[in-house]
Amino acid sequence: MNIKTKLTLVIGVLVAMIVLLVSLSIVNLQILTATEPNSPAAGPGLQRALLWISSIGGFCIVIGIFMLTVFPAYFNKPIKKIIDGIKDIANHNYDCRLNLESHEFVEVSENFNRMAKRLSDYHSSTLAQIKAAKNYMETIINSVKEPIIGLNNELTILFINDEALNVLNLKREEVLQKPAQEISMRNDLLRRLIRELMDSQTENRASKAEPLKIYADNKESYFQMKCMQINKQSNNINEGYVIMLKNITEFKELDSAKTTFISTISHELKTPISAIMMSLQLLEDDRVGDLNEEQKELAQSIQDNSERLLNITGELLNMTQVESGKLQLKPRITKPIELIEYAIKANRVQAEKFNIQIEVQYPENKIGKLFVDSEKIAWVLTNLLSNAIRYSPENGRIIIGARQTEDNHIEMYVRDFGKGIDPRYHQSIFDHYFRVPGTKVQGSGLGLSISKDFVEAHGGTLTVESEIGKGSCFTLRLKS
Repeated sequence: MNIKTKLTLVIGVLVAMIVLLVSLSIVNLQILTATEPNSPAAGPGLQRALLWISSIGGFCIVIGIFMLTVFPAYFNKPIKKIIDGIKDIANHNYDCRLNLESHEFVEVSENFNRMAKRLSDYHSSTLAQIKAAKNYMETIINSVKEPIIGLNNELTILFINDEALNVLNLKREEVLQKPAQEISMRNDLLRRLIRELMDSQTENRASKAEPLKIYADNKESYFQMKCMQINKQSNNINEGYVIMLKNITEFKELDSAKTTFISTISHELKTPISAIMMSLQLLEDDRVGDLNEEQKELAQSIQDNSERLLNITGELLNMTQVESGKLQLKPRITKPIELIEYAIKANRVQAEKFNIQIEVQYPENKIGKLFVDSEKIAWVLTNLLSNAIRYSPENGRIIIGARQTEDNHIEMYVRDFGKGIDPRYHQSIFDHYFRVPGTKVQGSGLGLSISKDFVEAHGGTLTVESEIGKGSCFTLRLKS
């Protein structure tokens, strides 16, 4: 018997009882009406009729109360069990099962238990796959010999390999599922990593910080930090970060050895080169004899190459000073026009040789002064102007000038009208030893890189604007 049948039966019983009660009442009233009102038998008959009516009415009321009390509880109990079971399933309690005794809920109970079993099997298999994948990932991460740290979007540490724990001098149970910012309060290295991570995300750039100097493996080691952002492929929403530390100790040691070697060789070369140039000056003196035209050409060639070699050794020495951190600035108050005039004077002979006209653009209004190492900045302008002359056509012109910006900076620029630089190489030309492919003009490839280092040491910038066939403009920007 299903629920619908039982409800129909209950309603039918209640209706039948009400009809019976009404019928008896009508019959008794008819009997009382037919009986003489003043008859002695009317009193007891009336009393019996009222008694019967009262008894049957009371019985109906009791039955009704009984049904209202028992039947809702009878139906609510299994429904409540079903609701509780659904809540357990929603809370991932897939071991929940229903055992309803009511015949009408047996099918519901069986279907519910079948669903719970399937969910339990699926969850167990999925969980096993997740655990296996997690174990694979941990094995791979721990096999990497570089420190790796994984964080979610709230900077909670999700995973960390043994190398990172060793470098940070922490234990795994102290960091896993813990806020990195909280741990960094008592760990200087982690605090620096988190700060670099935040800076790289705020400035929307890859981290270009100086290598980290860390005492690891019983020696001083150098690590380069790399930050990667993990995004969802579907909507490109940030889900977390991965911090990797690349051990560059070996490269740092080789670079230091290279810098020391170049510095030593450059310094030692200056003495014989100076002796060669001194001998050439003596050879050109008339007191030691006249030179024929062929000998003069040979002497001039030796002098040109000696000067070029001397310039290269000077550039190498400047580079080693920058790389070794021994670059010392001696700033003083300088007018921009003085630096420009120095660069023009240093390149006058070269400009006259190729018949290059140098134009100066300087504002009529008074501009601010610079507090810089005038020798270093003058060297930069001289190098830029020398490059402009070398890459300009004969009988061409070059513009050198200065201007003051609204944000209290002074910009000095050198513009040529040569063949220009391909935009692909605008960043590479500032790298050590780089030369634009196809360039025929000889050079060491160090001038622009050293110039940029000198400018950045003053807190300034050196940039280039260039188009093929329209020339180039190098701009040096410093705070006034």
